[in-house]
Amino acid sequence: MWNSMWGKLGGAGVGLAIGGPIGALIGLIAGHLLVDRSGALLGAPDRSVVFSTGMVALSAKMARSDGVVTRDEVLAFRRIIDAPEADMARIEALFELAKSTTAGFEAYAKQLAELFADEPALLEDVLDGLFHVAAADGILHEAEHDYLCAVSAIFGFDQARYDQIEARHVHRADDPYRILGVNRGMSLAEIRSCFVRLVAEHHPDRAIARGLPPDAISIATDRMARLNAAWDRISDERRDEASAALAKASGEA
Repeated sequence: MWNSMWGKLGGAGVGLAIGGPIGALIGLIAGHLLVDRSGALLGAPDRSVVFSTGMVALSAKMARSDGVVTRDEVLAFRRIIDAPEADMARIEALFELAKSTTAGFEAYAKQLAELFADEPALLEDVLDGLFHVAAADGILHEAEHDYLCAVSAIFGFDQARYDQIEARHVHRADDPYRILGVNRGMSLAEIRSCFVRLVAEHHPDRAIARGLPPDAISIATDRMARLNAAWDRISDERRDEASAALAKASGEA
């Protein structure tokens, strides 16, 4: 919960060793970085704190990419992060701080890429979350598209991977195939194999295990729903094609 996350920032005996722009942002909102009696930073970076703070920072920077910053951006963020009402003021304060910091979005994205280098699926979680915020008004603006492409590149995703992630949020004619990262020339069995692998990789329980904060579980559950919907559309389409082909063959016999 966000309550526990903020407790990690201000609670006694728990420290952060994050550093960089994300650590600096945490220091601003917490008032200080916690240290032990000898002055050393305590503990290893907490992934839930890194993820949540990085998401806020990149969302805030993206909110500025189209030149308009409104409370709606924060509310859009809240739809993917289940924060208690009591923490809204602190989240908004973090948004404001992130918007005004001299560090560009590239610095935050690069630090996340470094901190999550051993778990790139968390970077995909971040990009999925940013798409949720960007599409909150029902439109992906050109500036937002460019921003998301830039973040994706910093995360190390190639164009094909970006297109696959984008397909989960932006409607295209071939959405089901792009979402599963397959092509129409593949057999249904081959497509199902890819679908099963994606479901295993992106199951919400696995997402939590790799470090996705429980507060952000909607990112994983929404992605799972889109994967299932894509498979259903493709399997229904192929079933109809098979039925039509069988009917045609019967008529010619």
